[in-house]
Amino acid sequence: MSADTPRSASGVPGLDEVLHGGLIAGRLYLIDGEPGAGKTTLALQYLMEGVRQGERALYVTLGETAGELRANAASHGWTLDDIEIVELVVDESELQGDAELTMYHAAEVELSETTRRVLAAVERCKPQRMVLDSLSELRLLAQSSLRYRRQILALKQFFIGRNCTVLCLDDRSGEGIDTQVHSIAHGVIELDRTVPDYGPALRQLRVTKLRGSNFISGQQDLTIRRGGLRVFPRLTANEHGADFPREVVPSGVKMLDTLLGGGIERGTSTLLLGPAGSGKSTIAAQYAVAAARRGAHAAIFAFEESRSLLLDRLAKLGMPVDEGVGPGRLMVRQLDPAEVLPSQFVNLVRESVERDGAAVIVIDSLNGYMNAMPEARALTIQLHELLTYLNNHGVATFLVATQSGMMGAGTRNPVDASYLADAVVLFRMYEHAGTVRKAISVIKKRSGTHEDTIRQLWFDGQGVHLGPPLAHLRGVLTGVPVELEPPPQPASGADASAGPAG
Repeated sequence: MSADTPRSASGVPGLDEVLHGGLIAGRLYLIDGEPGAGKTTLALQYLMEGVRQGERALYVTLGETAGELRANAASHGWTLDDIEIVELVVDESELQGDAELTMYHAAEVELSETTRRVLAAVERCKPQRMVLDSLSELRLLAQSSLRYRRQILALKQFFIGRNCTVLCLDDRSGEGIDTQVHSIAHGVIELDRTVPDYGPALRQLRVTKLRGSNFISGQQDLTIRRGGLRVFPRLTANEHGADFPREVVPSGVKMLDTLLGGGIERGTSTLLLGPAGSGKSTIAAQYAVAAARRGAHAAIFAFEESRSLLLDRLAKLGMPVDEGVGPGRLMVRQLDPAEVLPSQFVNLVRESVERDGAAVIVIDSLNGYMNAMPEARALTIQLHELLTYLNNHGVATFLVATQSGMMGAGTRNPVDASYLADAVVLFRMYEHAGTVRKAISVIKKRSGTHEDTIRQLWFDGQGVHLGPPLAHLRGVLTGVPVELEPPPQPASGADASAGPAG
């Protein structure tokens, strides 16, 4: 299909990206989903977007009343004054008297009569956008699949050439998926709602069919809040990128940059791995604060530590933060793993990069990110896409991963992301001279050389400090190192260049 094919914007944030520009105008679409999945909300947003563009909008309801629709809209802060609403529901007076108690009056039960009234409403209003709610009522009136299919085909033929885009809603009240309309409609959008063992209901959207156009396939996360439905498209990293100079992102700590062979490069990801309390989050924050001090924008997404506690801790370490969005500022975003959806988090990261221009991104931690993902395999795939996207935009990304266990070989990784990262920095806690100390080392760096040493790490009111290589200790990574005996010193007056005898 050519690029100038007219599109009909959905009015739902994120959905047009999934549809590669919106629905193709002048066609009939099926919006399929169980009750409570968000069909009516999506339909109202679509019609209101048409009104904003100066188009005539019609909502034909066979189930809900106009009052119920307006109440639903009011809960989102909307008004439907500019949308024509046509009710084809049973009148209360028809349930009184000697008439047989049925859902519809005898005149209404006939499918052809209901269809005629729908078409009459379209002829009168001449809408450019229309919603028919819902097909389940027509299916009940038809009483046979053959008659039902013929009526849907007749509706489709009726709208051809009328420059009207139609959304037909279906609540899946029949047995299984209604393949009749799936085959007839130009496009099908399915809405799903699942309730996990803990946490809020999870909502997803998928486009299963869109004739004449490509689209982003698969499940897309969505939320319904006051203000409407919002879709978070699945990230496809190869479709995004920008040119950027290959340059080093310094930490602001000389010995740390030395350990990393000069520093971290733009367009790379660094995994900070170690037990709780070993200094991972502070080192990651050091890079973010240093970037902001150089005039760049940085963002920290914190899944565990509260925003206020993080800012207070950084201030006590001599790293006061000018919080906010834009050059020279650091944005701290606290996230709840039980509330944030995986694609919603990816969308927040994209906004920081594309809208705010973030040069450094910190994800603290992967443990919280993993808790937001229903499947470990999905986490690895999505993390790969996210890191590729950030690398393509020249962002220096820092991932914090907390290992279970405190010292030595007993530590375990929550998820193996080491092969995804371009650099891996290992943190350990060890016992020495009656105190618990911290150690830092680099075990992987794809973009250049790095030190193979293990250095002591500590923090105080002046910030981050690294000591000289712990050459006098063996077994630091086990948590209980052994002091090495110093090498023998040459005798006074002897040739210091001579090796030991024998």
